[in-house]
Amino acid sequence: MNKAITEGLVLMPPAFAEGLDQWSRGDGTPGSDTYDSAPNAAFVPADADFGGCLEIQKADTVQKLRYMGQTPILPGCYLEVRARVKAVSGNLPTVRIAAWAGTAGEQHLDGVPETGPEVTLTSYGEIVEIRAIIGTGARPGVDMPWGRDAIYAHIGLDLTGPNGGIVRIDDIAVEDVTGVFLRDMLGFVDVRDFGALGDGVTDDSAAFEAADAAAAGLVVKVPAGSYFLGDSVTFENRVEFEGTVTMPDDKILSLTKNFDLPAYIDAFGDEVLAFKKAFQALLNNSDHESLDMGGRRISVFEPIDMQAAVANRSQYAQRRHIRNGQFYVEPSSAWDTQVVTSVASYSPNNPLELTNVQNVANIPVGALIEGGGVGREVYVREKNVAQQRITLSMPLYDAAGTQNFTFRRFKYVLDFSGFEKLSKFSMSDIEFLCRGRASGILLAPAGLIFHVKDCFFTSPADRAITSPGQGCQGMLIDRCQFLSNETAMRAQDRVSIALNANANDVKLRNNRITQFRHFAVLGGTSSIITGNHWFQGDDEPEGVRTAGLILTSTHNRATIAGNYIDNCSIEWSNEHDHEPEFSNEFSFSGLNISDNVFQAIGVAPWFRFFVIKPHGTGHFISGLNMSGNIFRAIQGAIDRVEHVDTTFADLNYERMRNITITGNMFNSVQQGIMNPAVILHDQNTEASTWVVDCAGPLPFGGYAQNVEAIVPRSKIKNAANVGRYDIPYVATEQGPGRDQVTLNFPEPVDGTYSVTVRIDN
Repeated sequence: MNKAITEGLVLMPPAFAEGLDQWSRGDGTPGSDTYDSAPNAAFVPADADFGGCLEIQKADTVQKLRYMGQTPILPGCYLEVRARVKAVSGNLPTVRIAAWAGTAGEQHLDGVPETGPEVTLTSYGEIVEIRAIIGTGARPGVDMPWGRDAIYAHIGLDLTGPNGGIVRIDDIAVEDVTGVFLRDMLGFVDVRDFGALGDGVTDDSAAFEAADAAAAGLVVKVPAGSYFLGDSVTFENRVEFEGTVTMPDDKILSLTKNFDLPAYIDAFGDEVLAFKKAFQALLNNSDHESLDMGGRRISVFEPIDMQAAVANRSQYAQRRHIRNGQFYVEPSSAWDTQVVTSVASYSPNNPLELTNVQNVANIPVGALIEGGGVGREVYVREKNVAQQRITLSMPLYDAAGTQNFTFRRFKYVLDFSGFEKLSKFSMSDIEFLCRGRASGILLAPAGLIFHVKDCFFTSPADRAITSPGQGCQGMLIDRCQFLSNETAMRAQDRVSIALNANANDVKLRNNRITQFRHFAVLGGTSSIITGNHWFQGDDEPEGVRTAGLILTSTHNRATIAGNYIDNCSIEWSNEHDHEPEFSNEFSFSGLNISDNVFQAIGVAPWFRFFVIKPHGTGHFISGLNMSGNIFRAIQGAIDRVEHVDTTFADLNYERMRNITITGNMFNSVQQGIMNPAVILHDQNTEASTWVVDCAGPLPFGGYAQNVEAIVPRSKIKNAANVGRYDIPYVATEQGPGRDQVTLNFPEPVDGTYSVTVRIDN
């Protein structure tokens, strides 16, 4: 590239033969004295070596020669100034190329070098060529780097050393030598050509912006060096980094044409810092909606505070996505769980707050809360130090009064809890390789539609995904692998949990979850859990099994369909209800469990696949569908598949409503269940009152409240073997367990009846 040709610039100064009035004895600026009629200078028309040349007798300490015309200095353009000189007589001087740097408004550009290398003449008549290169960039070989503020030069030379000597000077030549510097990077624009120094101190942000503006589709090259950017910089062209940049935390580097993590790693030289700066740009630039990690593995030594990385935003609600990479957790004490104990008070009248919290300043937001009457997966959503108050993610079921609480703050690879609200954020194709040292993702306290898909959470120490508030509203978890760090432990000894959610409309679809204590604790309603495989077994003979899926909202409205539920149970409780006793509500209702495969291997006979655990009195089931499921036990049979855990309270069986349990299959289950239950009763001896025992097939130990149908399945006959066609009347809720019905005939008869019984009304 030769800018003098491509841009039509005139670089060569006129020959001395055209007049010495164009050559200054000073700086070359307008009004300075010229060599026209100067007593110590003359034009020599026929020098044997030079032809026409200028002869000067040195009379000043620095004898200057400057062309009074303006030689243009363009960003990215490098000019070589050459002159041939020879000593004629007298003292031998020293010679150097020199120039005056001009900027806008014909002002002098101070603080830049304006002379080239010096050459001392050593003999008379010897032709010596002196040269120097002028340009905007501080490149090796550039003698006078002037930066991007210089726009022209008055070029020439200086004579220094002893006075009195006479020298002759051939016409001065100026050549565009830009190609010498760009020959190894054709098609690039170099930030050094626009004044970038790369010394780690000088603010090079203006030079970066200028290089990008001049690139016009070419790649901007950042050569080796450390470049300090004191302001935000946006590149509209592709950038190639050999050197690295540093910049304040609040300044943004936007690489709009090659926005991916490898480019930011090249730019900053540090993987974690590069990820933070790329995330900062992701939330501050409309030119890209996703960050590609480029398959890179980032070694992480401490939690990444995602909000601190983009401190100018506390809320964000535009779609943004991170994909295609791995976070590799390295050993560090920064992953240690922070544990704080404190005395605090709780009132059911203010169900989402702890008050009078001692030591509240030291209790971290996002900490798990443990204490009497605290359900599973209750977190510190926010705190107010001045008011000694903590906001909870969910209410407590039985903690009224003052007590000691324990707060455990797990450490997460990606911590979003600093945001007030984060919506429409998604991640895909990422592995969180936690290595038993760290947890995975901590959500923001509020937000909509956090989406994680096709990700691996490998060996999280405590949690894979945690919601400390309502940032899980509408959360989507699709096709992810949750691989426990506790596979070698007994099921009851495990403590890690794959995920929790407090808000509604969560979708868990087509995931695989291995051997956590719990797969998911869901506190909201209207969730869809479908296509997942979660298993929690161990090698213990007749081993204990924990709940895989825990639902804590009574009027649940969830759909659990098409899952493989392996060596664990579904537990339905109301442990996040600050008034756990029934009080004019829907109670346990709106749950659909259909077309799942339930399997258990080597469990104790008392294991159950579905458990309801009321935490207060008066509750009942008022809407449940269990249909099309397969229940199977291997290496031993189990007694039943369902159970009511009465640790805190039993159900009110008189108020059971809308329960449908049909079409299920039971393998190695001693007693299957149905509702309505069709019971075939054989009466072998004549009796006027037949007692039909319904306790086995009726679920949950419920009462035989209703009989839908009775159908004779044989001849109903008296002692004389005479058929009787009287229709018996039915009495329900008979016997001490209220789980029997009686068929009452006018006279003693025997035979077989099919009785369809329900536990609900």
